[in-house]
Amino acid sequence: MASPQGQDPFQESRLASDAGATFVLESKGKWWHAGFHLTTAIVGPTILTLPYVFRGLGWALGCLCLTVMGCVTFYSYYLMSRVLEHCEKAGRRHIRFRELAADVLGSGWMFYFVIFIQTAINTGVGIGAILLAGECLKIMYENLSPNGSLKLYNFIAMVTVVMIFLSQLPSFHSLRHINFASLLLSLGYSFLVVGACIYAGLSKNAPARDYSLESSSSARVFNAFTSISIIAAIFGNGILPEIQATLAPPATGKMVKGLLLCYTVAFFTFYSVAVSGYWVFGNESNSNILKSLMPDEGPSLAPTIVLGLAVVFVLLQLLAIGLVYSQVAYEIMEKQTADVRQGMFSKRNLVPRLILRSLYVIFCGFMAAMLPFFGDISSVVGAIGFIPLDFILPMLLYNMTHKPSKSSLTYCINLFIIIAFTGVGIMGAFSSIRKLVLDANKFKLFSSDVVD
Repeated sequence: MASPQGQDPFQESRLASDAGATFVLESKGKWWHAGFHLTTAIVGPTILTLPYVFRGLGWALGCLCLTVMGCVTFYSYYLMSRVLEHCEKAGRRHIRFRELAADVLGSGWMFYFVIFIQTAINTGVGIGAILLAGECLKIMYENLSPNGSLKLYNFIAMVTVVMIFLSQLPSFHSLRHINFASLLLSLGYSFLVVGACIYAGLSKNAPARDYSLESSSSARVFNAFTSISIIAAIFGNGILPEIQATLAPPATGKMVKGLLLCYTVAFFTFYSVAVSGYWVFGNESNSNILKSLMPDEGPSLAPTIVLGLAVVFVLLQLLAIGLVYSQVAYEIMEKQTADVRQGMFSKRNLVPRLILRSLYVIFCGFMAAMLPFFGDISSVVGAIGFIPLDFILPMLLYNMTHKPSKSSLTYCINLFIIIAFTGVGIMGAFSSIRKLVLDANKFKLFSSDVVD
């Protein structure tokens, strides 16, 4: 295995003076805690975009792509856990994605490449979580006070204040109870949405169903790759090594159990929401199926109490998602500013933590208020961020560490996935950016509506 040339920039991660590892990524968790973290990172309100994804793919291709992407990501995360276990047994326990990639691939630039991609993903998800939570509050407000004067950015500010308080939870492991609640919330709103879709589809006010795709072949191709990019963003997480770092060593076999827990929840929620939502609304599906169920014109298509409860569950889970994806940023801050010798809650460490984490959340909240363009941005993040980290690097790292024979089935499968998803990522990035440009005339800074 190759190793970085010259001074090893990753050695300090194994020293007792590493506050990021000691405070934020403390290794105390059980396998089910990892399952809770993974489920929060993967099974979030973005699954409510799946009917919209099917709108760009159709029934057959939609089901196929959802299944293939699910199988590939499970396989990818399994390989990543094997790579981490391999390094741990060799005496090099890695707790950060960036250090693992640079160590195995023997390239210092890879360290900064992963930092850049992870930061883009985590900040993007943090912004999206605050934006969508603000939108949930706005939906509830407009139902209670249709002529109210509050705008979207007012609700984003409210969510930001709550997130500032929650951001002071010191470690990833301290989120385990919140993330268990998050798992239950994801099941709750998924089944509420499915029930609402079935109710709407069987009611006398059921919308006309049209499952046809775009008439232009080029538009169908671009829409398909945009949809695939969104699926990549939904299945991706980009923080699996950091989640595995929360497990009490040795981590052998524990992560696989956590993955099985996560993907069991994903199976029941992803397919049920995708199929029921697309069945009712077809090619009129909104990028948030709750909006389709609560149209701007006319009455809601399902009981208000059901939709209201689903919105509350989504709102609460978004807070947990924002916390999970902020942990890498907090770990970097803690590593650079905290003194591990003075304790996690000492004044020396508490004051910088309070200031830096609050500033990070305020930045995410400000960007969410200024740029409410969630639908288009999520597909760009999926293509540029999640596909390299979750669909390409794990296979490459496994081939580098375990060195399967080039004639073996494992090597061939890994190579095929690397090549195929490199192409998908390039096409997905192009089609997603194209849609972003085409929708540019809808964008308005500090708009009171989220652009789909």
